Amino acid sequence: MSGTPRLRMAAVLTAAAALTLAGCSSSGSGGSGDAQAGFVTGSGGIDTVPVTARTAAPAISGNDLEGKPTALSDFQGKVVVVNIWGSWCSPCRAEAKGLEQVYEKYKGQGVQFLGINTRDTDVTNAKRFEDVNGISYPSIYDPDGTQILKFPKGSLNPQSIPTTVVIDRQGRLAARAMKGLTPDELDSMVSPILAEKS
Repeated sequence: MSGTPRLRMAAVLTAAAALTLAGCSSSGSGGSGDAQAGFVTGSGGIDTVPVTARTAAPAISGNDLEGKPTALSDFQGKVVVVNIWGSWCSPCRAEAKGLEQVYEKYKGQGVQFLGINTRDTDVTNAKRFEDVNGISYPSIYDPDGTQILKFPKGSLNPQSIPTTVVIDRQGRLAARAMKGLTPDELDSMVSPILAEKS
């Protein structure tokens, strides 16, 4: 029993180290392991999964930046765009206003955005980031990366910061970009999934 918390902490530290090594990159694409898992990597470094090969998104939950409980399951039946970010990350700062722009475009059409703020040891920095960039959608405060570790390895799991994942209406992982996105790139991820009939 006493080893369990130690193993969990070791896993968190390992994931944090991996994200540190790969993190805050302005570009990224799926590796060769992605193709074996059934992902299709587009020329812009955006991975997609055919409807028949999608897997369920993990049960992401926690408190938002104001301390209010928030969960991915709160948005069942919607297309959900999950953006993993940190206030310390230059590509995150570069894409933030564009994320809000696309959120404003789609929020009345059954699309919800949800941030996961990670590696900010002081929530004040995360709040300031949202204020400066006019972010109006919620973000879960996840300084140690616990929620990020819930994404199954070999799925469209985040491997760098920023990462944006689109989840379809059935709660399945549908698309991922491991880089800072322009509004047009994000739109190209969201619109086909929103257009799906089921």
